[in-house]
Amino acid sequence: MIWRLPRRWFLPEGRDLVGMLVEQGQITLRAMKDLEVWATGDRAAGERVRAGEHEADVAKRALLGELRRAFVTPIDPEDLFELSERLDRVLNGAKDLVRETEILAMVPDHPIAEMCHLMALGVEDLLAGFPELTRTSINATNAADAAIRRQRQIEHVYRAAMSTLVAAEDLREVTGRRELYRRCARIGDAIEHVADRVWYAVVKRA
Repeated sequence: MIWRLPRRWFLPEGRDLVGMLVEQGQITLRAMKDLEVWATGDRAAGERVRAGEHEADVAKRALLGELRRAFVTPIDPEDLFELSERLDRVLNGAKDLVRETEILAMVPDHPIAEMCHLMALGVEDLLAGFPELTRTSINATNAADAAIRRQRQIEHVYRAAMSTLVAAEDLREVTGRRELYRRCARIGDAIEHVADRVWYAVVKRA
């Protein structure tokens, strides 16, 4: 008699996808902290923002590659994809802010520095929520709410800064500052979009 072992399916062990999202978030946070330093007068930190954006792109591509090959994912694959993509837009916005400032031959002022500080805090809030996505706690949504509050603070600084331009007489200064302030506001919106997706991912698991 020939004994046959029962057939079993062995799925290949994949990488920690949420961990890879956290890694992309950590790179993004470092770059946003560099943006904050850049906004306070350290021009060399702008190069670190560009380098961080490139490093985050590599991390994002690695995550999306693993996601494509994964048989099982800890949360919905669409949520992982969207969170990675939306986080990427935050750092792209930061890189564009540095580049636009150089093109306009302007330097960051106090409102830009304040908004960059809030951006870094917002990304830090998001990063605190990513590891919680696979759990049933409310920590992920609390972190998302904190990031959304940062966006509201950015909007407040943005509106106050825009209002000061009314009294400015230098057209070049008005036009340039207005564009830079708007870029900061868009980064704040991008942070909120990541937070919204965190909420959506959690609600689907409820």
